[in-house]
Amino acid sequence: MASALHRDRYDKVDEDFCPRDETRVTDRIVITGMGIVSPLGNTVSETWRAALNGVNGCTTIPFFDTAAYSSRLCAPVKDWDPDVRLGGKLARRTDRFTQFALVAAREALTQSGLAITDENRADIGVYVGSGIGGLVFLDEQMNVLRERGPSRVSPFLIPMIIGNMAGGQISIEHGLEGPNVAMVSACASGAHAIGEAAEVLRRGDAKVMVAGGAEAAISPIGLAGFCAGRALSVRNDDPAHASRPFDRERDGFVPGEGAGIVILESYAHAMGRGATVYGELLGYGATADAFHITQPTEDGRGPARSMQVALQKARLSPDAIDYINAHGTSTPLGDAAETRAIKLAFGGHAGKVAVSSTKSMMGHLIGAAGAVELILALLAVRDQTVPPTTNYEAPDPECDLDYVPNEARQTPVRYAMSNSFGFGGHNAALIVAPP
Repeated sequence: MASALHRDRYDKVDEDFCPRDETRVTDRIVITGMGIVSPLGNTVSETWRAALNGVNGCTTIPFFDTAAYSSRLCAPVKDWDPDVRLGGKLARRTDRFTQFALVAAREALTQSGLAITDENRADIGVYVGSGIGGLVFLDEQMNVLRERGPSRVSPFLIPMIIGNMAGGQISIEHGLEGPNVAMVSACASGAHAIGEAAEVLRRGDAKVMVAGGAEAAISPIGLAGFCAGRALSVRNDDPAHASRPFDRERDGFVPGEGAGIVILESYAHAMGRGATVYGELLGYGATADAFHITQPTEDGRGPARSMQVALQKARLSPDAIDYINAHGTSTPLGDAAETRAIKLAFGGHAGKVAVSSTKSMMGHLIGAAGAVELILALLAVRDQTVPPTTNYEAPDPECDLDYVPNEARQTPVRYAMSNSFGFGGHNAALIVAPP
C-alpha cells in the first residue's frame, strides 16, 4: 500500500505512462543533510540566499596571469583559507577540490545529526564525483617538474590529483567504511554520484550514503583547454553579465568551483534514528547521447530520455513537475538542445514548468554542478520559491520556455527536477519532493 506521504502521487499516476509497482512505495530514499561550498557562499544558507537575491559570483581570474587567454573569467569560491578551514597539515596534503568536498561534507553530516560509531561506520558509504580532479595541484607540480626536475615533484602528487580522493578523504576524516566510489562523468558527475548512491541504499549495501560532487579546475592548463575548445564566454569586460543561459547573446560558460554534498538514507532508517528529513529523492535517470565528445544531440533525445526515466522511476507524470533546475550552461548549442529535450520529455507541459539556470550566477561548477543544483532544487520545493535565471535580456527563438528571468519567483512547487549533462554524452536527471 502507498504511504500517506505523497499518496496522491500513487493514486493519480498515469498507468500507461508508468505502470504501477508497489515495491517502489516502500523503497524511499530521503535527504537528511546538505552542504555547499560555492561562488555564492560557503554554506547552504549563504548560497541559497544569494541565489534568490540574484547575486553574481563571476569575476576575472585572480589566481594567475590571463593576458594570453581568450577568456579571463571565472566564478571562484570566496573567502577561502584552507589553513583555517582544515588545518595546515591537511590543507597541504589536499587539492582544492578535495578541500571543498571535506568542508561541504562536514556541513551535511552536522546537519544530519548522524552519530558515527564503531557499530555503524561500516554501513555508511561515500559516493563523491569530480569531473576533472586535482587540476590545480597538477598544474603546480608540472611547473616544478620543468623548473626543478623529477626528484622535486611532491610525493603527494598522485594522491592529491586523483579524482577519487575527495571521497577517500571524507571517509578517512569520519571513519566511514561503507562503499566508496568516485563518479567521473564530466559535468554530470555530482548528479550521477547522488543517483547511484541511492541505488546502493536500495540494494541494501549501506544504510547511509554521503554523496555529491566537487571541482576546482580554474588553473592555467584547465583554462587553456576550455579556451581551445571554444567553450567559454569571452565577455571579459563584463564578468557579471558573462553567464547568460538561454539568452540570445550567450557565448559560452564561465568556469566555477565548489562542492555539494547530501546525506541519503532510507526513510525507515531516518525515522528509526529520529532524523529530520529535508526531502525525498524520488527519481533518477541516466542515459547516453552516443553522439559526440563535446556536442549534444541537436534534437535533445539523450537528455530527454534521462528526464523520462527519472519521471518513470518517480512514478510521476510530466505535469507533476513544477520546477526544473536546468543544466543551462550558457553555451549556444547546449541551451538550445536542452530546451528541445525538455519539450520532448514534457510535451505540452514544457511551456508551463518554471525552468531556471543558477549557473547564471555561480558559473559552471563542472563535477560539483549537479550536486549543488540538486540542493537548490530541493530548497525551491521547501521554500516554494524558484531562483532566477539572471542576465536574461534578449529572448532566443530557439529557447522559448519560462526561464524565470532575473528575479526569484514565489510559486507552488510540488516536485522539482535537476538536469546535468556532461562531455561524452553523459546525462542525468534527479527528482526531489518535500518531506
